[in-house]
Formats: sequence, C-alpha cells, structure tokens
Amino acid sequence: MDPNGNYIFSSRPRAVENRSRYKEPQSEHTYGNIMYDRRVVRGNTYAQHIIPIMAQPDPVEAQTQQQIRRRRIARKQAREQLRTKTPEAVQGRKHIDIQTEQYLEELSDVIVATDFECQTDAFLDKPASPLFIPAKSGKDVETQIEEGELFDFDREVQPVLELLVGKTIEQSLGEVMEEEELACLRAQQRAFKELRNNELAEVLRLQEQERRRGEEKERRIAQQKEVLKNEKEVAEKIAARACAKQYLSDLLPAVFTSLRGHGYFYDPVAKDVETNFIPWLMDEVNNSLERRYTARNLLDNIIHDVVQKRREMFRETQ
Repeated sequence: MDPNGNYIFSSRPRAVENRSRYKEPQSEHTYGNIMYDRRVVRGNTYAQHIIPIMAQPDPVEAQTQQQIRRRRIARKQAREQLRTKTPEAVQGRKHIDIQTEQYLEELSDVIVATDFECQTDAFLDKPASPLFIPAKSGKDVETQIEEGELFDFDREVQPVLELLVGKTIEQSLGEVMEEEELACLRAQQRAFKELRNNELAEVLRLQEQERRRGEEKERRIAQQKEVLKNEKEVAEKIAARACAKQYLSDLLPAVFTSLRGHGYFYDPVAKDVETNFIPWLMDEVNNSLERRYTARNLLDNIIHDVVQKRREMFRETQ
C-alpha cells in the first residue's frame, strides 16, 4: 500500500526457468507456414489422443489396413463398372463439368499461397534421450514345462483349421454367387436396354407417322379452303356483274338529270355575266361610293375649319 491508500504490486525481474536450452527434434519436412505444419494441433485437444512422434506403427496393423484399403478400392471400381454411365457425346461436341451448387465459385488450378515468417530464439541441439529401463522389482521365478503338457498341436489345431477352411469356402462361395448375380444383373440390363431401344424406335416411327398424317391433313384442308375461296370469289364476281348491269341500266339518265339539277349544264352567257360582269360592276360601284364618301368628308372638314376660323375672328373683333 502506498501512503495514499492505493494498492501497488511490483516484482523483481527473473530468468525463465522452464525454458529448454535445446532444440526439439524436427520432422523430415520443414514448414514455412504454421497453418500447414503437422506439429500444430488443431480442433478439440482435450479429448485427442496424441501419438508420440518417435512411435513406429505396427507392421501387422499396417498390412491389415493396406489390405482393407485395397478391398475398398476394388469394391469402388466394381461399383463404377456397374453404374450406368452417361452416353458418349456426339461428333463435334464434348462433355464438360458444371457446378450445380446454389452459390458458384471460381475454379482454378493455381493454388493461392502466401508465405509468413516469424523469428524465434535460437535453440541448441538437444542430445539423444537415454533409453528408459525400468527398475527391477519382485522375485524371479521359473518353471519347467515338458513336451506335451500344455496342448497337443495335432488335436488343438484341427478346430482352427476347420474354421479357416470353412470361412475360406464360405467366402469363395459368396464371391462366386456375387459374380453370378452381377452377371445376371448385366444380362438383365442389356435386355432392358435392348427393349428400351426397340420401344424408342417404335415411338419415333409412330411420331413420324403421326407427323406425316398431320402434314397431309393440313395440306388437304388448305386445298379445300383454296377451292372454297375460289368458288366464293367467282360467285361474288357473278353477283357483282349482275348488280352492276341492273344498276347501270338506269344510271345514265339519272346522272344527267342530277347534273342538270346541280347546275353542271348551264348557259355560257349567263355564267359569264354572273362570274365576271357582276363582280366587276360591284367593285366599280364600291370604288365610286368610296371616292364620293371621301370627297364629302373632305368638304365637311373644310367647312368646319372655315367656321372655326370665322368664329375666332368674330370673338376677337368684339
């Protein structure tokens, strides 16, 4: 506590005690990025079983795993052969892979990689760890077993041998039955493909026959429509000709009468008087009246000016 009542903590600097002075053993591969370093543990670590780096796998277990892997690959190849494949592309075309996911992403053969570096303190080479030999405890006891005391090999091996032979025969029979079943399935598939191809050929033949019938029907209907159209046009022409003859029989007198009533047939002298002489006469009369009206207005203005001047002179003399 300081004089002001505040709590203060401080400690003296000290060296790191648990830091190793040697370098850890490294794997045969060097990694520049810790994201690709196999020594970095990822995910759930509290329930993960860590295998020592120097531990060697069991050869029997590795051989068993390899056999299981070969069987799995063989089964996968057999399923690939039995699977119905996409037919070959027609000439001039080729199959391509497309993405069917909801969100498309750009596919590229170039992997984007970024290098990161970090500097750490230098370590010394760690010496080889001595072989661990547990301390001896307990008492040494030994016993002598004579030949034939534990088991008789010829008698004990018979059930094991029968079991192995039986399992082998059972597995062989199963594989033979599986091959026969696969052959039967292939035969059924070939028969189904032949039946489907025959049905498709029959469907195409019926479709082609129906198409030809439809085209023939449309052609016959078009021909019948053309014949009916020509007959209708001929009937209309005959009716129009008869109507024209009946209408034109009284048309000429009616036309002359109508033209005469509307004034298309007139007297040239009267037409000349109405169209030329009467308008000229009216124009001349209007000009004469305008000149007379102008002269009268001029005379009235002169008289008015004289009267105004006389009146002013009369006022001045008084």
